[in-house]
Amino acid sequence: MDQLKEKLREIIAEVAEIDDVPDDVPFKDLGIDSMMAIEIVADVERTYQLSIPEEELQQIVDLNSVYGLVAPKLAAIDAAE
Repeated sequence: MDQLKEKLREIIAEVAEIDDVPDDVPFKDLGIDSMMAIEIVADVERTYQLSIPEEELQQIVDLNSVYGLVAPKLAAIDAAE
């Protein structure tokens, strides 16, 4: 299992106070509102020292979409080092 996806799953579960975060279930169906989503993004940015531009936030609808935004940013950071 992908370590990044599992860490993102942990962050989301902690913020939302839920046990299971399926890959492709919309956050709204998990009871995650816009304020929680902002907190999730802030935690992800802090954890991985990256920035998610405001215009990309609307793309974040489930775990897979968070992963899809974060993984390439981390790969670009790794490639630059």
